[in-house]
Formats: sequence, C-alpha cells, structure tokens
Amino acid sequence: MYATEGAIITEKHQISKLHGWNVLATQKLKLVKRISTLLRLPQKTFIDGLSDDNGIISRMKTEDFDYYLPAELIAQFPTAKRPDSRLLYLDSIHDCWQDELFHELPRFLRCDDVMVFNDTQVIKARLFGQKESGGKVEVMIERLLDDHHALASIRASHAPKPESRLLLSGTIPVTVVSRVQEFHTLRFEHENTVAALLDQYGLLPLPPYIDRKAAAFDETRYQTVYAKHAGAVAAPTAGLHFDNNMLEQLQKLGIRICYVTLHVGAGTFQPVRVKNISDHTMHNESYHIPQQTVDIINHAKQTNGRILAVGTTTLRALESCAFANQGRLTTGYGDTRLFITPGFRFQIVERLLTNFHLPRSTLLMLVSAFAGIDNIRQAYQHAIQARYRFFSYGDAMLMERKS
Repeated sequence: MYATEGAIITEKHQISKLHGWNVLATQKLKLVKRISTLLRLPQKTFIDGLSDDNGIISRMKTEDFDYYLPAELIAQFPTAKRPDSRLLYLDSIHDCWQDELFHELPRFLRCDDVMVFNDTQVIKARLFGQKESGGKVEVMIERLLDDHHALASIRASHAPKPESRLLLSGTIPVTVVSRVQEFHTLRFEHENTVAALLDQYGLLPLPPYIDRKAAAFDETRYQTVYAKHAGAVAAPTAGLHFDNNMLEQLQKLGIRICYVTLHVGAGTFQPVRVKNISDHTMHNESYHIPQQTVDIINHAKQTNGRILAVGTTTLRALESCAFANQGRLTTGYGDTRLFITPGFRFQIVERLLTNFHLPRSTLLMLVSAFAGIDNIRQAYQHAIQARYRFFSYGDAMLMERKS
C-alpha cells in the first residue's frame, strides 16, 4: 500500500507520477516498495507532512469526520415514489447551499452534461445455517470468486476453522477453505452455482442501520431501476432516487447517460477504526468501465461538458481508473483500494450526486475531499437541523467540486 497527497492506494497498476511528492519522498517510497516486494511484506503508508492546497494536513484524525445524528433521522423505509426525496444542493464553489426536491434535479443540469451511473445489481447475499457442532452461523457473501467459491464474512459464537463444514439454509453443504483477516473463502459443495443458490435461498442484505427485516418491497426498492450486472452486497444508493420517467426526461433534455460497474462490498458500511486515517486499510472492490462510457466522457471533456457521478461508487471507479493511468480514462476491468481523502486531486468528476453518509466513514471523507471539509460539516449540520433523512433510503445531495 502506498500514498500520494490525499489518497491511500493499493492498485495493480504502476503509478508513474505521484501528485505533490518531492524527490526525496518518491525515493523513499520506491525503496519501501522494493523491500516490501522482496520480503512480501505490506508496504507502509507515508503521508508525513503532506498537505492540500488549503493547508489541510493529510494526516488527519478519524474523529475529524465524526458527527452526532439523531436516530430518528436514519431512514428506515423508502419514500412512496423514488423521486419523492429531498435534495440538498451544495455549491462548493461559492460555499452555499439550498433546499430543493429531488424531482427538480433537471434544473441543475444542461444539455451535453454527462451523468454516469453504477449499474451493479445487489445479490441476495445473506444466508443462515449451522456448523457441524450445531452452532448457528450467519454468512454474508462479499464477493463471488467463481461458480463454486465465494468470499464471505461469518458471524458465529466461534469462527469456523479451515476445512470445517457448514450447512446453509438446511440444504447447502459448504467447506471453509481459508481465512484472511475478516473474510473466509468458502467452497459450495453443490451442483448449482453460488449465484443460483443465492438467488434461490439468499436474503437481501439490508444495511445494518435499517432496524427491521427485509420486506418484499425491498427487493425492488433496494435496487436501482437500471441494475444490470449482479455482484454487489450493497446498493449504489444515490441511484435509488431515479425512476424510468426521470431517466427519460433527462435524455430528452440532452443529458448524456452512461454506466460503469462497481460491485459495492460490505466494507462500505464499516467505520474507520484507527486514530489516524492514513493507517486505515481500504476494502477492495472490482469495477468495469466500458468503451462507450470512455468515449462519452472524453468527448464531454473536449467540449466543456460537465461530468456528474451518480454516487460515490461511480466516482471511485472513474477516479481509480484515471489515477492508475496518469489521468487517462481507459476501458477495462480493475480492482481498487483507492482511499480518497482531503487533498486528493480529482481528474474526471466535476459534480457528485450522493446520499448522506455515516460518521467516521470513508465515504464521508470522500465527499469532504470533493466539496471541502468545512462545506460538508456545515451542510450536514444544516441537513440535521432541517430534518433531512439520512443513509441508504434517505435524501440526496448534489455538490459541485471545490477547486
């Protein structure tokens, strides 16, 4: 793992240009990377003394991103109709905001703007069962590895050991292959694929802050209307506000719509537990950017069109790709551990549509990097006072990127 100003990275790609580093820091980084490669040790993160253009020290504390949220503001149910949510518009350029309704979003757009959506589809990732000893287990699939293997977290009184057996949903035999940190690799000993078994026996994995069991309507409402590629265990929630009528309206206005795929992992709900954010290990997520999206965005960049990412996952896919390719957007698949923090230099996205995020979360750090720490603090304080609804089924924010 290595770092540049405002970003903590673990990527498959070789980064040839490091933003904001001096020669000495770059030499230090190369040495650490080489030693770590030879010894196969994790690389230490160096962000010592780095700061962004506003003088904000990159080695920030997790507590800098904490806030108090009354429990009653955590949305437990979706609105009656998708576009019925409220919209807080944050003008980060002029440091002001205004209260709107989500169906008024087209007023903030113009012909030839580009909106990029994440078309991942939420899978029924939660399974219940028991160990050979009879102890109960809850399995949450994090990622499908192939037709018969999956990465998963397991909740049990005692974690199952490698080569032990589980029986899920009373009918699915599973072998625990190995464990790395909080995730287990599981082998499903069944003639059907893991995807087919989850579709038949799995339960929708509502976020932990929704204090109820998943209902039938959640299978539709905790899924975007344009979901296409199965693999996420959490919804890209900024997209939940759109229905087909709004998408058609946007296209009639001349808005260019395109897609990326980033399969959202359960790590999106995890708070940062370390004292210094530079010590946090970011969860890994896979993404795909199709050629059509690259072409649309590149054309918009040449014609002064604005790029609006619908959701932090969309932004993360685009900026991860650009970061790994010296600012260029390229088609293909990738894995990213990009941790966007204040001081990060965005290269693709100019506007962001997102929901309100959890305290002490990597997503709150991301939006703080995008719109400015003080802007986000003040906007969140206003949202709480104005009784906005928070998190997955909550209201939305549209924000401009702060220079």
